[in-house]
Amino acid sequence: MNQWLSATPRAARLARLLTVEQLRSWGLPFHDAAQVVAELAANAVTHGRVPGRDFHLALRVTDAGRVRVEVSDARGEALPGAPRYGLAIVAGLARDWGTSPGPVPRKTVRAELGR
Repeated sequence: MNQWLSATPRAARLARLLTVEQLRSWGLPFHDAAQVVAELAANAVTHGRVPGRDFHLALRVTDAGRVRVEVSDARGEALPGAPRYGLAIVAGLARDWGTSPGPVPRKTVRAELGR
């Protein structure tokens, strides 16, 4: 699933709902992924927002059977540091997580959940 969403609190909630419905349709557990998407989308809206630019949500299942979540925002220069509250939740739920810059001016925060 690939979805562009406006950088608003309402769209952050929509990202979570879209995640639940997509994973449900794939027959996969969705509670942890929904929480991770809620945190990453909220961060994209709060810390990664640039007026007039959207954020991107991508979900896929890896070859290893894990759910990979990627949230990209328009503030590539603002990479997250050590996990604080929201990212600590992501770190606790995800098997692996991290960030990658680009393409300019964007950055992507990713998390993998599952086995």
